[in-house]
Amino acid sequence: MDLLDANLELKEIQKLQGHSDRVWSLAWNPATASADVPAVFASCSGDKTVRIWEQSPSTRFWDCKAVLEETHTRTVRSCAWSPSGKLLATASFDATTAIWENVGGDFECVSTLEGHENEVKSVSWNASGSLLATCGRDKTVWIWEVMPGNEFECIQVLQGHTQDVKMVRWHPTMDILFSCSYDNTVKVWWSEDDDGDWSCVQTLGESSHGHSSTAWSLDFNAKGDKLVTCSDDLTLKIWKADVPTMQSGDGYAPWNHLCTLSGYHDRTIFSVHWSREGIIASGAADDAVRLFVQGKDGLMNEPSYQLLLKKEKAHDMDINSVQWCPGEKRLLASASDDGTIKVWELATLS
Repeated sequence: MDLLDANLELKEIQKLQGHSDRVWSLAWNPATASADVPAVFASCSGDKTVRIWEQSPSTRFWDCKAVLEETHTRTVRSCAWSPSGKLLATASFDATTAIWENVGGDFECVSTLEGHENEVKSVSWNASGSLLATCGRDKTVWIWEVMPGNEFECIQVLQGHTQDVKMVRWHPTMDILFSCSYDNTVKVWWSEDDDGDWSCVQTLGESSHGHSSTAWSLDFNAKGDKLVTCSDDLTLKIWKADVPTMQSGDGYAPWNHLCTLSGYHDRTIFSVHWSREGIIASGAADDAVRLFVQGKDGLMNEPSYQLLLKKEKAHDMDINSVQWCPGEKRLLASASDDGTIKVWELATLS
């Protein structure tokens, strides 16, 4: 069934309260939300804590299963699960990144990564779980190698951004790292070979159809050949690259601007996430969530993306993060300055 022809609504399933300050970020555990494993996600907040939420198999509602506290001394800005779902990394304004391990239902802080001069803004695992990236207000991106025994070794500090780095994200299938910054650019970092140095191979800036204000967030489609970025300039931008060329070892293939979505949010777009079936969700300072899909009326080489649905007043304040659940159901979680998390289902109007 074509999504654009379906009569869909974003239905609020549950509002989760517990954080005593704004909720900055959330992350679904990729090893959950299958037939026999309940969906789990983590949320992090200005209250210096991380909360672990799990869906009850009987009631289908989410409950707070754990509060990770007394480790970070300032805001926890970002959280990310390792691909196996066994480790959770949390990045904080206290200049550290903590690594938590789930030991029989209890989360233990097994490692603390230090090195950034000040606030750490984002953390991301690569597809194999062998590398971790962090970034921060000190304008740097750090790449850490995961060693045996929960040890983490910094293998390189990447410099190139001229301002605060807001987010880091690894490509879903290749060891290519992306960073977005207050300097309005998205930078692409890659290493020619496994042991080589990482370098910036491309900068998506205003001169290359990039953003004209802070780049806040990015995500990839399921195939990994398209990228979506969002910004303080009130736009979303779609980019495409020749991924098979890169996967075959023929060197780096650049990302090219496909289209710009503008006029849908009237305040800063903070978060963007692409579902496995191709729905782009955006969350913004206008308290609204928007959903987009690739349209049918684009020319052969010019895909158009169309608004699928808009949810005004999804929260009472800025929406900082929107994340699709990895499971089969069309579940979306959103986190806000209003201190709450909401779980939504994209459902057909009955």
